[in-house]
Amino acid sequence: MSLTALLWLRRDLRRGDHPALLAARDAGGDEGIAVLFVVDPGLWERGGPVRRAWLTASLEAAKEDFDGRLVIRHGDPAKVVPQVAAEIEAGSVHVTREVTPAGQRRDKKVQEALEDKEIDWVETGTPYAVGPGLVRNGSGDPYKVYTPFHRAWHDHGWPEPAAYPRSLDLVEVDSHQKALDMLDKAFREDDLPTMPEAGEKAALQRWRDFRDEALDDYDGDRDKPAIDGTSRLSAYLKIGAIHPRTILADLADKRSQGAQTFEQEIAWREFYADVLFQNPRSAWEDLRDALPGMDYDEPDDAIEAWKDGRTGFPVVDAGMRQLREVGWMHNRVRMITASFLTKDLHVWWPTGARWFLDRLVDGDIASNNHGWQWVAGTGTDASPYFRVFNPITQGEKFDPTGDYVRRWVPELRHLSGKSAHQPWNHDDGYAEGYPERIVDHAEERKEALSRYESARR
Repeated sequence: MSLTALLWLRRDLRRGDHPALLAARDAGGDEGIAVLFVVDPGLWERGGPVRRAWLTASLEAAKEDFDGRLVIRHGDPAKVVPQVAAEIEAGSVHVTREVTPAGQRRDKKVQEALEDKEIDWVETGTPYAVGPGLVRNGSGDPYKVYTPFHRAWHDHGWPEPAAYPRSLDLVEVDSHQKALDMLDKAFREDDLPTMPEAGEKAALQRWRDFRDEALDDYDGDRDKPAIDGTSRLSAYLKIGAIHPRTILADLADKRSQGAQTFEQEIAWREFYADVLFQNPRSAWEDLRDALPGMDYDEPDDAIEAWKDGRTGFPVVDAGMRQLREVGWMHNRVRMITASFLTKDLHVWWPTGARWFLDRLVDGDIASNNHGWQWVAGTGTDASPYFRVFNPITQGEKFDPTGDYVRRWVPELRHLSGKSAHQPWNHDDGYAEGYPERIVDHAEERKEALSRYESARR
C-alpha cells in the first residue's frame, strides 16, 4: 500500500536542487508529500533577533515556493515530527543530512521516536557539495590544513544539481498558530538590520548578477570593502536558499582567475564544516592546544566600544557599524575586527564569535567560529602567533580611498582620501565627534606578543 511522505526542512529552504525533496516525492508517489518546518523553542531563543528575522523572511519565501503549503509547527522536533507523520499517515520522513554536532544530536532523537512508530527515516544529501567526512588523506584521516583539503575536495568532485520538481502533489496540513505568531513577532524586534531580499529566487538572482558582472574580477576585488566585489551569497547558503552545487555547476566552464578564487572560497566553507564534523568540541573550544596557558582579559567597557564601533580605529569601527546596520561585514574587515578584539583587547575569541553570530544574517557556526580561531592563532592553518593585524595599515591598504570608512562612519566624512584612516593627524579630525583611540595599538601589540611568548613556553 502506498503511503504519503514527509519532508522536514531545516537548512534547505528551497525547491530546486533538493535531493531530499525528490526522494520524498518518489516515496510519496500518488499519495503525495507534506513539507514541514519545526520552530524548535531551544534553537529559536539561542538564535538571536537577527537570525530569527532572517529565518522568518526565508520561511515566508519558501512558503511561496511550496505553493503556500509549507507546514510550520512549534515544539520539540522529537515530538512534532512523529506527530505530523502520523497525522498524514506517512511511511517515511525525509531530510537533508545534518552534520553539525547539535543537529546530529537532535536528529538521533527524532529518528528513535520514528522507529517506535515504524516510520522510515531517510537522509539524502547534505548542505555541502561534498558531505563532511568524505574527504580524507591517503591514510584515511581527515585533513587539518586547508590547501591539501582543497586539492582532495576538488579531485573528489560532486554530482550535478538535482532536477527541479515542477509539479508536486502537496498534502495540506494545518500549521500551529503559536509558530506563526512567533514568526510574525520576529519581524517586529527592535534593532534589526536592513536585510537582503530572502528566498530561493532572490538567491539565484544574486548569484546570476555576481556571476555575470563581478565574478571575473573577484580575485582582485574581493579584498576591497568599499566596492561590491563579493557575492553576498553567504546568508543564502547558510539558510539553504541555494546549494553550493548549483554555484559550482556554473563555475565548471569558467576559466578566469576570479572564478578559480571563488571556488576556493566555497572550499573554505566546506573545509570548516568538515573540521567541525571531525572535531565537535571546536565549536566553542580551541581546535589546537597551541596556547593552553594564554592569559586573556575579562570583557569590560572596551568590549562595548568594540561592539558599538567606537574604538577610535576607523576601519574597525566601520566594520562593526556595518555589522549592526546590515547584518553583514566584509570578510577582510571581519579579520581586522577579530584581530583587534583578540590581540589589541586581549579577549578570548568566543566572546567575539558569539557577538558575530548574534548580529550576522549569515551566522554559521563552522565558518564563523573557525574563522575567529584562525585569527586568534588556535585553529586550522592558524596564523602565526606573531601576526597581529595593524588596523591603521590594513585600512589604508584595503580601503586606500577611505570610501568604506566614510560610508559607515559619518563623523569622518569631512576627511578626504586615506586621511579618514588617521583622524588624529589632522587638526579637524575630531571636529564631528569621532572618539579617540581606546588603546595604543603599538603597545597592545607588544603586550600580545609577550603573552603569546609566555603561553608558548
